Amino acid sequence: MSDKTHRLAITPIYPGSTDADGQRATLGVLGGGQLGRMFVHAAQRLGYFTAVLEPDARSPAGLVSHHHIQTDYNDPTGLAQLAHLCQAITTEFENVPAQALQTLALTRPVAPGAAVVGIAQDRIEEKAHFTAGADLSGVACAPYAVIETPAQLQAVRDDRADLLPGILKTARMGYDGKGQVRVKTAAELATAWAELGSVACVLEKMLPLTAECSVLVARGWDGQVVSFAAQRNVHVDGILAVTHAYEGNIPPALATRARSAAVSLAQHLGYVGVLCVEFFVVEGDNDHGDLVVNEMAPRPHNSGHYTLDACDVSQFDLQVHAMAGLPLPPPRQHSPAIMLNLLGEVWFDASGQQREPDWHAVLSLPGTHLHLYGKAAARVGRKMGHLTITGPDVASVKIVARQAAELLGLPGLDAI
Repeated sequence: MSDKTHRLAITPIYPGSTDADGQRATLGVLGGGQLGRMFVHAAQRLGYFTAVLEPDARSPAGLVSHHHIQTDYNDPTGLAQLAHLCQAITTEFENVPAQALQTLALTRPVAPGAAVVGIAQDRIEEKAHFTAGADLSGVACAPYAVIETPAQLQAVRDDRADLLPGILKTARMGYDGKGQVRVKTAAELATAWAELGSVACVLEKMLPLTAECSVLVARGWDGQVVSFAAQRNVHVDGILAVTHAYEGNIPPALATRARSAAVSLAQHLGYVGVLCVEFFVVEGDNDHGDLVVNEMAPRPHNSGHYTLDACDVSQFDLQVHAMAGLPLPPPRQHSPAIMLNLLGEVWFDASGQQREPDWHAVLSLPGTHLHLYGKAAARVGRKMGHLTITGPDVASVKIVARQAAELLGLPGLDAI
């Protein structure tokens, strides 16, 4: 980081302020999806102007922002316009081109930076980073092998039979269960690698999972770190379905370890912004099991959406604070919560006919908070919104969550 960039990065950008040319303080985001939309709402609530760079003319974030720059993420003109409008810039997803972040960072503070986003974009680099930081974080990743060449594939078949059965994952562009194949034998591994296009992959040993959890961390330019408690997540077909956010959602010892490990990883990266670290809970030598780090997302995360309704500071508030150089208030959760993901399936009946969900019945339930993302068309597997249920105690939240899930035909009921 250059001295100029460092100076810009640590100079607070206060909401409602103006620069020497009279331009209002404006925060920018690459990406126009639902995470960008919720970031824009948080920034505007504080008093910032916002700018979104996104090629889709009808993107959820672009529709609610002060400025929408409708260009490709690598378009030099669009990037120059974003840098001109904004005093600081972030991203809403990890697959934004790292070069775009590098270009913007020449003149503006960018959080998170291109180097960290690049690590999260590549599972090979991510695994290497987790391994290097294991002594500090106290949590390792699952045993794995890199497969980029036929020779490495053969080496796994000859020398690493202990990794089977396993999960073969593409190194890049995999999310929500995409780019992943479960394999039991060396023959299945070879077939799966070919079906994935013989691209760079990692083979992870399949572990006896008992649960999944994640931790959200926010770190500022000055190194200040705050975090939320660990939340327990339930996935269906590789997509998050339910998040449990309340005391006792996972054993307290594991929750403390996960939170400490996530903070350690953020510090080790020199990270700025909101970071989500996902963990597996696996069978161990004790009653509560053990932790394995799975992956990280350099942005707010689906599993943290409950913070909008159950906490006094949300993950998006902290994203704004971190990038703008404002103090990071330690978040306080005031209500137990369960978050239900709303995919496009909710908008179709059993015969496949499109219909409107029964919002009247759902919103009649106590403690329900509906968030729809403004997407024009529902389709199977598409994230359309989420429903958070809060209440005075965990028992009442679980009762309402079951009722809502039944009304909407949502999966994961057995985990509520």
